[in-house]
Amino acid sequence: MKKIFLTTAIAALLSVNVFAADGGKKNDGGTNVSYVALHGFTVDFADAKDVNWTVTKNTQKATFTVDGVKKTAFYNLNGEYLGLTQRVDAKAIPAKTMKQISKDYAGYDINEVIVYQANTDINSNIDATSYFVDLKNDKHEVLVRITQQANLEFFQQVK
Repeated sequence: MKKIFLTTAIAALLSVNVFAADGGKKNDGGTNVSYVALHGFTVDFADAKDVNWTVTKNTQKATFTVDGVKKTAFYNLNGEYLGLTQRVDAKAIPAKTMKQISKDYAGYDINEVIVYQANTDINSNIDATSYFVDLKNDKHEVLVRITQQANLEFFQQVK
């Protein structure tokens, strides 16, 4: 019985050493995704289909489908869940903000709307839910942010 226990303990220690040697990363289709992110994703999005991972110098992201809806989950490099995005219809924009967009960005068309649901446990200074609206005209493309209070903020120039 002691031999079985010792063999199991040694195997576990070797597994931990191998895990630590590669920084806790798993090679997934050419990207190095942390085991923490993979495990968290598997727990949080058990019904996910068509999962594709991308790792950048700042984040790890999983693009996937749940119930026919395409979503993207973001994790920091430590594997902590940052938030989730998905495309939504422009009808999701509050009427007050839609009026402000029409006024401030006259001549621009709404290209797409993405809702971002942040993990406020990681960063309490961020809105739990924000909308990002891509606006285009013939010459320019801008991204604006709609806060939880339905305020409109310029986010970045795209083109």
